[in-house]
Amino acid sequence: MTGPSGLPDHPLLAAVKPLVDAMGAQTVRPELALPDDVVLSWEGEAVIAVRLPQLSESLDHILAALERGHGMPLSELDRRTKQSVVRSLEARGAFAVRHGVETVAGALGVSRFTVYNYLNRSETS
Repeated sequence: MTGPSGLPDHPLLAAVKPLVDAMGAQTVRPELALPDDVVLSWEGEAVIAVRLPQLSESLDHILAALERGHGMPLSELDRRTKQSVVRSLEARGAFAVRHGVETVAGALGVSRFTVYNYLNRSETS
């Protein structure tokens, strides 16, 4: 049986939905899976495929989630909170993404130099 989205009405889909949403990924029917998609099976049967976002899309998704969590644009946060955001993003690998520092600096309303200072400060703290 399938739901309105064409995806199976299956408990596995309900179980992974919060994780898929948090990652900014999407689910597709297993027969539509691309080589880089992760096909999830239940009792040996392919149920859904998870299409992971590109790393740059993930960073944008993470920044948007942080804004929602703080209830305001990241650029309006105080310096200490911005430093905390940078430490959190570093722990999540945000700066391994090409142009990650520039993207984060833009979201925080600071210079790249400031982001590097925040990163250096967290290494010595």
